[in-house]
Parts: sequence; structure tokens; C-alpha cells
Amino acid sequence: MTSVDTLVEEFEATIPFALDQFQLEAIQKLDRGRGGVLVSAPTSSGKTIVAEYAIYRALKEGSKVLYTTPLKALSNQKYHDFVREYGESMVGLVTGENTINDGAPVVVMTTEILRNLIYEDPARLDLVRYVVLDEVHYIDDFPRGSVWEEIVIQAPRTIKLVGLSATIGNYKAIADWMAENRGGMETVFHDVRPVELKMWLAFTLRHPLTPGPRRQARRRLARYVRWRLGRADGP
Repeated sequence: MTSVDTLVEEFEATIPFALDQFQLEAIQKLDRGRGGVLVSAPTSSGKTIVAEYAIYRALKEGSKVLYTTPLKALSNQKYHDFVREYGESMVGLVTGENTINDGAPVVVMTTEILRNLIYEDPARLDLVRYVVLDEVHYIDDFPRGSVWEEIVIQAPRTIKLVGLSATIGNYKAIADWMAENRGGMETVFHDVRPVELKMWLAFTLRHPLTPGPRRQARRRLARYVRWRLGRADGP
């Protein structure tokens, strides 16, 4: 039987870079924990790698993964991403508008679809090993957050949850609540942003100005921006 460490090494060999420390920590906690792992990390930091490892392991074991998102557009995007990665025969999509290959080992769906499956067709979850809750901060949303809560509470205990979010401030409190319902929930927090955020301001002058007034308007705008960035006194 392949050991956990060997599986991680094999997975890392399939990607074009070495695992970051927080990615490795999350993968190890997913493997060794009971209920799953909640990962809080900035956009573009690579937290989706944890979900991809779950997919890799499930395919190795002959089990299934459900990848959920809160939006149809995001589900469609993830479906096409995974088709490029794993092949059309291995990936399915279920939203309110599309059902494609829903018996595949990897199925992308909106979160509401999964909630409905839990109540209406639980037998379809028998082979599911992992459920990925992308954008899991929606659990704090009103009124849709109850959908995520129902999944956490009602999903079979044989399923491990992988929660991913870039904007979940109270991740520890949410993980503690999830642990009460899942028998455990590990957390990984990473605050290093690999892609710098910059503020840009685009504007169009609605009325024609002569060169002199146009330059003055731009100077006033530049002073305002510097003030908002804390680099100068008031505008």
C-alpha cells in the first residue's frame, strides 16, 4: 500500500514547481486529520493545489471528488480547467443549466446542487471521498450561508471537506464549528501575497478643457490619490 508521504511525493512530481510550505502543511493535515482542512490564503497564492491533491489521491484510490463553487460561472470555469488537466471523460459538471458526465470521478457543481444531492440522492455520495468547498467564506453570507452549513452538518462522515477562501477573517471560529459537526477540522493560514495589489484609477473628463485647466485637473486628481494612499496631507 502506498504511504501518505509517497503519495505526496508522487503528486509533487506531477506539478511544475515545488510545493510551498503552507501547501505541504495543508496536504499533510488533510491526510492525517479527520474532518478535513480549512485553508485561508490570499488570491493567487496556490491554495487550489490542496484541492488538486485531493483529486489526485481520490483518482489513485478509485474514489470520487466533488468540487463545489457558489457561482455557475465559476463552476463552468473550473470544469473547463479540469477537463484540460484530467481529460473530458474524467470530469463532470452539474449546475442549474448544465449536466455533463455527472457520473465522472471528478464533478464540479454549484453548492446548492450538492446540498440537494445530500437530501434527495444520498446514494450518489457513496464513493465520494472529498468535497471541496471553494469560496467557503460564503458560509457567512445571508441568506445563502445556510447551504454551506447544511453541507457541513449533513454530508456523510466518510467525506473529508476541503475549505478554500482568500477572505475568511474568522477562519478559526468557523473551523471550530465545523469540527464540532465533522469530528475534527484542521486549519492552515497563509498571509503572504505573491501577487502585489496596486490601486489604479481611470477617469474621463466629460467636458472639453483647454490644456491649462486639464493639467490643473490632473494635478488635483494626483494630489487626491496620494492623500488616499497616505503619502501626502489632505487634498
